[in-house]
Amino acid sequence: MLSVNKLTKTFHGDVVLDEVSLEVKKGEKIAIIGASGSGKSTLLRCLNMLETPTSGHIYFQGEALGEGNINKKRQKIGFVFQSFNLFANMTVLKNITLAPLLQQKDASKMEVEGKAMKLLSKFGLADKADAMPNSLSGGQKQRVAIVRALMNDPDIMLFDEPTSALDPELVKEVLDVILDLASSGMTMVIVTHEMKFAKNFADRVIFIDKGKIAEENTPKEFFENPKCDRLKEFLSKVLN
Repeated sequence: MLSVNKLTKTFHGDVVLDEVSLEVKKGEKIAIIGASGSGKSTLLRCLNMLETPTSGHIYFQGEALGEGNINKKRQKIGFVFQSFNLFANMTVLKNITLAPLLQQKDASKMEVEGKAMKLLSKFGLADKADAMPNSLSGGQKQRVAIVRALMNDPDIMLFDEPTSALDPELVKEVLDVILDLASSGMTMVIVTHEMKFAKNFADRVIFIDKGKIAEENTPKEFFENPKCDRLKEFLSKVLN
């Protein structure tokens, strides 16, 4: 579904991603972990062209992502930010219907709002449709952000550390939503610092170090039998 070939990204001469290559298959769940500044979030942002790669290629469903109508392709790549990125001056319902109403010219407001309310109900937010974002908890804001990403029926979902801005007691409610999506067969790539979640969620775990994929494996092998010294060092710090 998604193919990355020798992706490189530099900022002001500094190499943030160094010839990263990976494949994401339909229905696969991938967790990406690594130290701060290793390039994880930059990689994710490149996967839907929020950041333009310096070199290399990204193919989505067999087509070069950076060619043609990028916005149309991006509609099928849902993205959930760590800081929610909700419009503070709009209600929850307007936040999640704004883009679909602009993009889907043949869809009526009633249809779009009906779909939005079904998704809000599914994630326990139906009573928040007319609420403003500043009245919501962090967990509720992130669930709204997930609903917004689902409004275009994406083929793949990308999550950039979706729990890092949450209080500890709110983390579980968001992770449970992500696990529910995973059980539905959604293709997903998540950057996370939640090691237990990565172990339970992923089909494959990728460790990025200094802009390179240093190791990738099944969760069991990744956490119980790491190969590279840098991953061993990293896990010894985050698992203890």
